[in-house]
Amino acid sequence: MTGRSRQLAFDLPHRQALGRDDFLVTGSNAAAVALVDQWPMWPSTAVMLVGPPGSGKSHLAEVWRQRAKAKFTRAQDVQVENAPELLSGGALAIEDVSETKLDETALFHLLNLARQQSASALLTSQMRPQQWKISLPDLASRLRALPMVEILPPDDALLRGVLVKLFLDRQIAPEETTISFMLTRMPRSLEAARALVAEIDRRAWEEKAEVTRPFVARIMSNFNAPELFGDSE
Repeated sequence: MTGRSRQLAFDLPHRQALGRDDFLVTGSNAAAVALVDQWPMWPSTAVMLVGPPGSGKSHLAEVWRQRAKAKFTRAQDVQVENAPELLSGGALAIEDVSETKLDETALFHLLNLARQQSASALLTSQMRPQQWKISLPDLASRLRALPMVEILPPDDALLRGVLVKLFLDRQIAPEETTISFMLTRMPRSLEAARALVAEIDRRAWEEKAEVTRPFVARIMSNFNAPELFGDSE
């Protein structure tokens, strides 16, 4: 690309597939997928899905939300006053449940209401309830009693499949040797995979470059830079 003028990189939208058939199933997430697929035959009105950032919790929650025609809310937005409305459709996805920014009384009320109405609730979190410091004993007990499935760290098969899918979502089709090169050198997280593919896409647009192994190697030489990841919690 020597001598070629650099192009302005626009933040162009790209299609992110969120359907059930688009979710890659391997040993690291099979139990979580099975939990979603078992609805409405859940062992409880509410269940919890736990996993690190970028592990696929939001994707699975969206798959379930579409299937159950569920409403959606962030845990920090649950209030006693809006609990009946949130459960009015009979199913609710509650994302990012944690001990911070949480109205404990409101969440306890919502879980009780879901049980009374036989409504379904899918909760997602980065941490197991046993790790939280909940002030309300009844809520702590209720959360610990919820059926829980944990998404494990991604295995090679999942990381490979996710890299391919992320590129295809952006209409990029790198060679297998490029994917293998990335797989053996990148951090072992789906969050890192998303950050890396986004950076490769941005730089390819900016430089009008083909996504080849040498190009990817150059981008990955700075891959550990914090700005590529944001919150790596």
